[in-house]
Amino acid sequence: MNVGLIGAGAIATYVLGEMKKERDLKATSVFVRNEEKYKHLEEYGVTLYTDFEAFLNSGIDIVVEAAGVAAAKQWLPTVVQKKDVILISIGALADEPFLQEITEVLETNGHNLYLPSGAIAGLDFVQNIKAAGLLQEVSLETRKPAHTLTDEPLTEEKVVFEGIAKEAIKLYPKNVNVSIALSLAGLGINDTKMTLVADPNATENSHTITVIGETGTATFNISNKPLPTNPNSSYQAAVSILGTLKKINSNIKVG
Repeated sequence: MNVGLIGAGAIATYVLGEMKKERDLKATSVFVRNEEKYKHLEEYGVTLYTDFEAFLNSGIDIVVEAAGVAAAKQWLPTVVQKKDVILISIGALADEPFLQEITEVLETNGHNLYLPSGAIAGLDFVQNIKAAGLLQEVSLETRKPAHTLTDEPLTEEKVVFEGIAKEAIKLYPKNVNVSIALSLAGLGINDTKMTLVADPNATENSHTITVIGETGTATFNISNKPLPTNPNSSYQAAVSILGTLKKINSNIKVG
């Protein structure tokens, strides 16, 4: 499978490095805005493109987006007309009209949009209960270092938001990608409960997901380390891209 990447930051670079070790996955093309700035990426055996149409027509089978929400909203409608896509900037889909637009384009053109689990776990559990019509309640508590959520000097943890995911997305758009993924897997942004905690003692982002359905209940606790090359990027999010590519390319799919 030939893979094209949109983006050249820490997560994209991690994926390029890991794919050099793979036999059945090959990164061949990277779309960038400044070819000279990212010339060093050619060491991964890829061709750099600044022309988007040329990038899409470069013989790639699937596109991985790792360039941020703004880039995702700009390029995704064009990409899904021609290619399957793995989208890491799930925050783009918090815009409900945009999500509807992408859904319609996918249905018209027969392509797939894959959303990696990113920084959380348990989405398969949520989806299975939802598919059976037995999902009753989904809630998420996200705990982050205080300075990432507020300028207020805190000596103890503080709940900065409690409500539904839709409102959390409006108030904290850079901090709730996880809630969007969970909402899409489950009850939607209007019925997914969200609590956001600023913790002055926290050094990592952590998430607690609680799922209640007629089949039973589950709680998932996840604590995420940053990507070694960039403290602002999630290690698990980067890993989930590679895992999604391998799952797509495998004849045996688990979960």
